[in-house]
Amino acid sequence: MGQAVRERGRSVGGLLREWRERRRLSQLALAHEAEISPRHLSFVETGRARPSREMVLRLAEHLNVPLRDRNHLLLAAGYAPAYPQAALDSPELRRVRAAVRLVLRAHEPWPAVAVDRLWRLVDANAAVPVLTAGAAPHLLRPPVNALRLTLHPEGLAPRVVNLGQWRTHVLGRLRRQAALTADADLAALHDELSGYPGGTPGPAPAEPAPGDVVVPLRLRHGGGELHLLSTVSTFGTPLDVTVAELSIETFLPADEATAEALRGAVG
Repeated sequence: MGQAVRERGRSVGGLLREWRERRRLSQLALAHEAEISPRHLSFVETGRARPSREMVLRLAEHLNVPLRDRNHLLLAAGYAPAYPQAALDSPELRRVRAAVRLVLRAHEPWPAVAVDRLWRLVDANAAVPVLTAGAAPHLLRPPVNALRLTLHPEGLAPRVVNLGQWRTHVLGRLRRQAALTADADLAALHDELSGYPGGTPGPAPAEPAPGDVVVPLRLRHGGGELHLLSTVSTFGTPLDVTVAELSIETFLPADEATAEALRGAVG
């Protein structure tokens, strides 16, 4: 069941209050940031005042509400959605697809993937098979979920040397993403992945070993080991829901041996 269906019939005031509490803001703090009176904000949240379209968007902006959920707020208030949601393969997003493809190719021979809000693979560059080698075919059939592929016992997990540590990192990131977006689908994905075996639990990213600055991905490859660092990129100031939910994750070599191995594998 989709998020919009779950929220059908909810009042805009109640939804705004939930977002404010999720962001751990008092009515006074949000009113100050949005430059409105605390009394008016209270009236909006309790349903005693109907917010204008501009007010809904202003509050949503200050609450850092995702574009998908800003549309839900507008619908709850009786207004039309403000942000389009075109399919990634639609003509409207042709330039976006081209930009994603350009970025992915530019990162070669370093592996890079483009994923949607649920971590479903929408594109990948020629270096990604280095990471996915040996994964079960059913995990590679579309739609491929990048996080499921990583932690599944028939996916990358048997090749991840620091599986406990990497699993802690992935689940922590997914848990924070689900909490920030209030996305039930992400929460369900977190619950699924949490049930996978994960090796000996590693140190949480908040408690790194001396000298560590990021959590590495250490992946068995041939007779050696790849040491990779992950970076995530998103589109700045997106105005379309689909574009706002796209991200590109790149795995960079953490040492020269890994760089050489990737160059050799991709050619």
